[in-house]
Amino acid sequence: MAQYVMGVDNGGTVIKAALFRLDGTEAAVASRHTPVSSPRPGYQERDMEEVWQKNCACIRQVLEQSGVSPQEVAALAVCGHGKGLYLWGKDGKPARPGIASTDNRAWSYPLRWRESGVFDRLYPQLCQQQLACQPSALLAWIKEHEPEVYQNIQWVFSIKDYIRFRLTGTALSERTDLSGSGLMDVSRAQVDPALLEALGIGEAANWIPPLCGSFDPCGQVTGEAARLTGLCPGTPVAGGMFDIDACAVAMDITSPDQLCTITGTWSINEFISPRPKLGTQVSMNSLYALPGYYLLEECSPTSAGNLEWVLEQLSGSLKLPQDQPLYDSVNQLAASIAPEDCQVYYLPFLYGSNAHPLAKACFLGLTSYHTSAHMLRAVFEGVAFSHRVHIDRLLTARTTPAIVRMAGGAANSPVWVQMFADVLNLPIQRVSGARELGALGSAIAAAVAAGLYPDYTRAIQAMVRVSEPVQPDPAAHAVYQKKFELYQALSAALDPVWDRFTV
Repeated sequence: MAQYVMGVDNGGTVIKAALFRLDGTEAAVASRHTPVSSPRPGYQERDMEEVWQKNCACIRQVLEQSGVSPQEVAALAVCGHGKGLYLWGKDGKPARPGIASTDNRAWSYPLRWRESGVFDRLYPQLCQQQLACQPSALLAWIKEHEPEVYQNIQWVFSIKDYIRFRLTGTALSERTDLSGSGLMDVSRAQVDPALLEALGIGEAANWIPPLCGSFDPCGQVTGEAARLTGLCPGTPVAGGMFDIDACAVAMDITSPDQLCTITGTWSINEFISPRPKLGTQVSMNSLYALPGYYLLEECSPTSAGNLEWVLEQLSGSLKLPQDQPLYDSVNQLAASIAPEDCQVYYLPFLYGSNAHPLAKACFLGLTSYHTSAHMLRAVFEGVAFSHRVHIDRLLTARTTPAIVRMAGGAANSPVWVQMFADVLNLPIQRVSGARELGALGSAIAAAVAAGLYPDYTRAIQAMVRVSEPVQPDPAAHAVYQKKFELYQALSAALDPVWDRFTV
């Protein structure tokens, strides 16, 4: 009997494959960085063939590392970043480079739709705000600026639907991803050609593949994909899901009482509800992987991805200990400055903003006294403050939770976890025993699709364990509260300046 399930997580900058035993413990993990090119300011693109090949390499490596026979893999599923756009052409190859979820080229289209009244008319169906990085805005941009590409489109994919297509040869569109794309009538959980026509992209109704669910069996690994990945031909592949759903599933978010925050390239903050909540400050209602629930989300690309970029730029000037891993040294350096001693502020808007559509990242308050330690501390705090902006909006639509569950890169940093607890003034709880939560959530879907568990509830009970919570420090919260108020004031003061930027 097959004793393992595999999850593959296509994040904004890193691809990860992980193999799990049926109790949720990790047998092996492999990862690959995927370069993101920026041909113009605000543009973020990826080579789709390279992304596919690196998925194959991760799957192959995780099998080799684990020593597990491919015959023992019962099923796999893929999750990935939402939004962005991955187009397959009528000529049987990618129609253009993939567009990442951090792309801002289509920033003007949501503004146009709002100013023309189109958004207000469609909002009861969309159940969400429109974003520049959604496929709806990106398709409108491509139709206007790349008409030859637009005419060649066969399939409109999310990143994980594209990878599943390459694994199985079957084109399908999974509901959790599509419901956050701006291309779906979320209120009825279906594609409405009239909605797309109102956005000026009516043709796209023919390019959205048939719908599937996250734990639906959605094909089998082809012979060619087996050759590239090391999997057995015929291995079942589940529908998979939007990575924010996968992380929520892996954190046992199965009740509306819970709230979670995910710290990757994107700041994701969410809870589930049996119905969408319209007319609130919550920007996104989408379909959750758990049937019968919506995922209510506040998000922006303003999270831990900022740290990776800053480390690359400051690598030559950081005085880090050489006798310990990089991120241990980074944590130590950031923690060397007390919160009350750091009056440097960082707006984490490298890839987009939750304040103004044209806002840019910046350090504020720097003097000759400050060091790279102050700058690192400011990055940690700026990301935590940006998450709080979103969580405060979520709390306009629900009661304050007793605890927040946390995942993503910052969840691996004890310094950052304590900072989040202090900034939010709420206990923070993490999942124990598994670091790759997106992959774990995908593997849970694979386990249900393979019939190893009857549903998500039973699979989660068997495969997920949570840690003891990290408690907030009341004195630190008082310091952070004042700093958060200044962070908001600095961000708001720059709004008139951003209007003078064109990209």
